[in-house]
Amino acid sequence: MKSKDVRQSFIDFFKSKQHTFVPSSPVVPFDDPTLLFINAGMNQFKNIFLGLETRDYQRAVNSQKCIRVSGKHNDLEDVGFDTYHHTFFEMLGNWSFGDYFKKEAIEWAWELLTKVWGLDGNRMWATVFEGDAQDNLDPDEEAAALWAQVTPIPPERILRFGKDDNFWEMGDTGPCGPCSEIHYDLGEGKCDKQDDPNHVCGVNAGCARYIEIWNLVFIQFDRQRDGTLRNLPAKHVDTGMGFERVVAVINNVDSNYDTDVFGPLLSAINQISGVTYPGPDNGIAHRVIADHIRALTFAITDGVMPSNEGRGYVLRRILRRAARFGRNLNMHEPFIHKLVPVVIDIMGEAFPEIKEKHQFVSLVIKSEEESFNSTLDRGIEIFDKIVEDLETKNKKTIPGKEAFKLYDTYGFPLDLTQLMARQKNLSVDNTGFEKEMAAQRERAKQAGKWSHSADFDVEKWHQLTEGDDSEFLGYSELETDSQIRRLHQQNGQIFVTLDRTPFYGEAGGQVGDVGEIVGNGFKIDVQDTVRVGNTFVHIGKVDGQIKIEDPKVIARVDKARRKSTARNHTATHLLHKALRVTLGSHVTQAGSLVAPDHLRFDVTHFKKIDSAQLDEIEQIVNENIRADMAVETFHTTFVKAREMGAMAIFEEKYGDRVRVVKIDDYSLELCGGTHLNRTGEMGYFRILSETSAAAGIRRLEAVTGERSDSLLRREKKITDQIQELLNCREYEVVDKLESLLQEKQQLEKELTQLRVQSARQQISRLIDEAESLNGFKVVSSRIDLENVDELKQVSDKLRDHLGSGVGVLGSIIDNKVSFVCVVTDDLIQKRSLKAGDIVKRVAEITGGGGGGRPHMALAGGKNIKKFEQALSSVPEIVRALVKN
Repeated sequence: MKSKDVRQSFIDFFKSKQHTFVPSSPVVPFDDPTLLFINAGMNQFKNIFLGLETRDYQRAVNSQKCIRVSGKHNDLEDVGFDTYHHTFFEMLGNWSFGDYFKKEAIEWAWELLTKVWGLDGNRMWATVFEGDAQDNLDPDEEAAALWAQVTPIPPERILRFGKDDNFWEMGDTGPCGPCSEIHYDLGEGKCDKQDDPNHVCGVNAGCARYIEIWNLVFIQFDRQRDGTLRNLPAKHVDTGMGFERVVAVINNVDSNYDTDVFGPLLSAINQISGVTYPGPDNGIAHRVIADHIRALTFAITDGVMPSNEGRGYVLRRILRRAARFGRNLNMHEPFIHKLVPVVIDIMGEAFPEIKEKHQFVSLVIKSEEESFNSTLDRGIEIFDKIVEDLETKNKKTIPGKEAFKLYDTYGFPLDLTQLMARQKNLSVDNTGFEKEMAAQRERAKQAGKWSHSADFDVEKWHQLTEGDDSEFLGYSELETDSQIRRLHQQNGQIFVTLDRTPFYGEAGGQVGDVGEIVGNGFKIDVQDTVRVGNTFVHIGKVDGQIKIEDPKVIARVDKARRKSTARNHTATHLLHKALRVTLGSHVTQAGSLVAPDHLRFDVTHFKKIDSAQLDEIEQIVNENIRADMAVETFHTTFVKAREMGAMAIFEEKYGDRVRVVKIDDYSLELCGGTHLNRTGEMGYFRILSETSAAAGIRRLEAVTGERSDSLLRREKKITDQIQELLNCREYEVVDKLESLLQEKQQLEKELTQLRVQSARQQISRLIDEAESLNGFKVVSSRIDLENVDELKQVSDKLRDHLGSGVGVLGSIIDNKVSFVCVVTDDLIQKRSLKAGDIVKRVAEITGGGGGGRPHMALAGGKNIKKFEQALSSVPEIVRALVKN
């Protein structure tokens, strides 16, 4: 059965059981700070299990894109070394949200496996939870009884295991519960531990004979941060089946890599590398690369860019691991990106989003490969030297300092060094590595320490009033009557929190508000507002004495500055949409700065945005400003906002309730910032620059309002001055400048000819004054010229007229010493004199060096004071070379 038919038959089966098909969420968890990547099908339903959200269906089915490379569920180290672990995989799943429970889950699982897919029920084993005294949990006898009741599995094939195997938890906190796994017996021949005399085959015994194909989780509890369990409001079912694994079982093949999920990728790797799978390393390199390209393709499609932090660093580790294994297949040039079209062919029908962004994905991967290739080979050399040194010392552990050097200098993630060490039967001092890493972090922390650096431990603050603080009113009010809750003074600055505030605290790229807080007998000049958790801290300087017994104040935001900031924030939304219209839907926000005087906007795009595209983007934004569109804001649930098509920034963490900024029917984004009421208030939008911020990230800077008006006035003034200088009209400026530049080039050409001609006229005199040495002439002289090309032309002419001889001419060009040496053919052949040998020794006197061909060579030096000495030494240098 083809893999696509397995996927579809699973979905169709549960749709026939009144399940709603729910498309896969992105691999990036938009609204869950506890997860780096989506690692299970249930992630997008987490809030339903917690009772925080409801849907209009109680049963769901889907095939979820998952990545497991960190934390509790981390399969990275095993990928490639076995045939069933993957960084990226699909999880087929069905869910019940407070509807059916254990009986139906078990009954339908058996029906699908045996009746729809035709698997042999006699080879299936079921496991259930045996209970746990520490958590005060009873054995799951209900599930055990149901297996015996609704399926023909005999009691001896219904096994009980502890928490490690049969209690499912998504992470350190969150929904959890007992689970029942279905294992499949592949036969005695599949055991990979037959050489171990102590091994006994069995479920969860650690060999490849019995494999888990489906996990039925019965979610009943919510794990708290303190480790305790709370009962959930309703009981749910969450099942997960590894798609790749079940395809292999259905097709009765040896491994996941023998299915049509991976077959085309392995064939492509064979073709690119010239090494046929499995190759000399038993297929490890092929499997790693085939697996990793899938993770890279889906993660980049869903908005993750390789970087040195968070998800981006995980992605970079995966890519560099694949590149390292490529060396095992003799692939030294970028190759991973060539596999993206193969992934599209295999999975593009089920996940059309990867089709839309395939070119962008390929470019991102190729750039990363090119960047890493430049250091990979050198890093491998260093690693080999470390290994050689350990062997001579009869040691088996790579020091943490050396592992950190590989990371810091050559870009080797720790797990890549661990992998290479493992292949050499060595280990890595992880503790030492972390110590070096911590030291680097501390250095960076000290170097970039926040200038305010206040101690935000509330116990060290003066508490003026009791109650909640930081109720934000700034969306609708710029001046409020407030009370000081707490204050703290340090290094001449004051830090204040209020019960309610109109001041916006720096967040989402938007800078904090400034203004003033005025009380009885004092005024605080607020120079910045920041957020510490949910608290708004106003930072500034106080004039006067704050009376603890009188905490009442008026908080007043600088209106003009806030308005300018709002212009630029609304502009970023218009710019974001214009970029997607012009460049494509792959463009997403990757960072921003919204300040009153300018905006900076980073986007995912892989090549330079050319001037024509920038003009179009600028024009689109200004058209929408002139349209004077209404800017509205409203609050809704995160899920509903996403269903409406609201753009979300994947690095941001969103709660269940979100604020949406809507600009007419043109733009819809999740945003907590301050905005205009209408786009027409923005004035003129002008892009100042477009640069590279990082691999695959372009940065635009722009201005609006008064700044753009000022820029236009300045440009108009400069244009007027140019017209006056050129004595022409505005439309004639370009032609006039081109004419002047051509005239300048012609004059420079003529001037060069005159200088060279003047220098050539000195050649006869130089030859007449030359020193004779063993029957040939030696010329050495200073010639004042503008560039090395002119010096070469004159030297070439000198060689033509020398007859038999050596000539060294020198010049001071751009405050540096330049020499050209020429040698006639007879001296090259009969005396073995070479221009390169001569000029090198001459230049060394001035602290330089050089070389070239036997008949002409160039050199340079730094020490101008020794220029004349170097020229006068030419005869002696030539004499010494002739003797040798």
